[in-house]
Amino acid sequence: MKLYNSATRTRDEFVPNHPDIVKMYTCGPTVYHFAHIGNLRSYLMEDVLEKYLRYLGYNVKRVMNITDVGHLTSDADEGEDKMLKGAKREHKTVMEIAQFYTDAFFSDCKKLNIKTPDVVEPATACIDEYIKIITRLMDTGFAYFAGGNVYFDTSKLERYFVFNDFNAEDLAEGVREGVEADANKRNKNDFVLWFTKSKFEDQALKWDSPWGVGYPGWHIECSAISMKHLGEDLDIHCGGIDNAFPHHTNEIAQSEAYLGHKWCNWWMHVLHLNDKDGKMSKSRGEFLTVSLLEKKGYDPLAYRLFCLQSHYRKSLVFSWENMDNAQVAYNKLIARIAALKPGDGEVDQTAVEQLRQKFRAALDNDLNTSLAVTALYDVLKAKTNDETKLFVLADFDKVLSLSLLEKAAVEREKLKKQAVVAGEFTIISESGEEDPEVEAKIRARQDAKKAKNFAEADRIREELKASGIELIDIPHGAKWKRI
Repeated sequence: MKLYNSATRTRDEFVPNHPDIVKMYTCGPTVYHFAHIGNLRSYLMEDVLEKYLRYLGYNVKRVMNITDVGHLTSDADEGEDKMLKGAKREHKTVMEIAQFYTDAFFSDCKKLNIKTPDVVEPATACIDEYIKIITRLMDTGFAYFAGGNVYFDTSKLERYFVFNDFNAEDLAEGVREGVEADANKRNKNDFVLWFTKSKFEDQALKWDSPWGVGYPGWHIECSAISMKHLGEDLDIHCGGIDNAFPHHTNEIAQSEAYLGHKWCNWWMHVLHLNDKDGKMSKSRGEFLTVSLLEKKGYDPLAYRLFCLQSHYRKSLVFSWENMDNAQVAYNKLIARIAALKPGDGEVDQTAVEQLRQKFRAALDNDLNTSLAVTALYDVLKAKTNDETKLFVLADFDKVLSLSLLEKAAVEREKLKKQAVVAGEFTIISESGEEDPEVEAKIRARQDAKKAKNFAEADRIREELKASGIELIDIPHGAKWKRI
């Protein structure tokens, strides 16, 4: 498997540090509001990566933080307290806000079939770990105390900027108008490890520390939580592209200064979901959430399919027209799978391996989910029996997580009930195409069978076969495909 590494800007074969486990860390949400679907694209693609690693046979331990210390508007160490803002908005305590939106986040993830990481750690649970790291950085000269705060000294590093191949606008995502320069910094790139001088009114969360009562800077939490649960080395660190700078840059700086050696081998960044006007956010335009998609009649898994149809390192443009197309594609895919007959023959292991090769080749190529989705359609068109197709589809769905067989089973039962009630005869094309001439002949054959004119029914079947159409009878209908 080859993965693109944002830190080296190369696509290399993935080899974990330890043969028995892959250590994976993913940046979690700040739980002051609902996650918008742009945020969720990152979690969705990280979910695919984790599941594919497991599919390949790796033992994966994935850790994710929950940012419930919300004194940030952006990736910078400035702004307002998001948690306090949410608490005031909804007349709740900060921790009530954190719990409510943590639950909401995981509810959205469940609807999108995003697996919960093995370890989920809230930032507020690791104050001792932050103090331990900051203390060593102070002792070794990588941090300094000024104006009531502790800062990391970036001038002590041989190399600070790591992710320098992104567009300037991506690197500047954390910058907001109205942010004043911090006069306490020795260097403009220095960042806060611990605040004792709050910039906010009624700062909600504070803790004792060797430097006074205060709270941690944002960047320290991911380093500490990762080390707490994954040790002193890390195979893969994931996040949205807007985390590359300064958040991930600062994570590397403080972690490697603390440890004295390289910390993480692979960095995976998922690009933004944009609307026609640019990057999505909670602060402008229509607030697009999973609940809003459902309200408008979309299956959340149609959104998952929409994301899978694009490579994670390409920006994806959202529009309602694109969502309509994704929903139609998802419905057709489920309908075609519903037309397959369980128990139709034995599983052909040779065919299984041939189809798996295409699927693995796609995902081995830097997690190319677009080609992996194409591999699903290759299964449906394959010259093998339905039982083999269903087996392979279930196998692929361990990674793609589109609930293919579950949704198809529901659709199959629904069609049966509809056909019984209405006496309908359903015609399904295995390829999804429409051919009125073929459908007319299939209906004529059905009419002949109902009239007990079986000779005419057989004649029509042979006529279709001679023209390259194979006909398969299914309950209350017929399925056809080109041969």
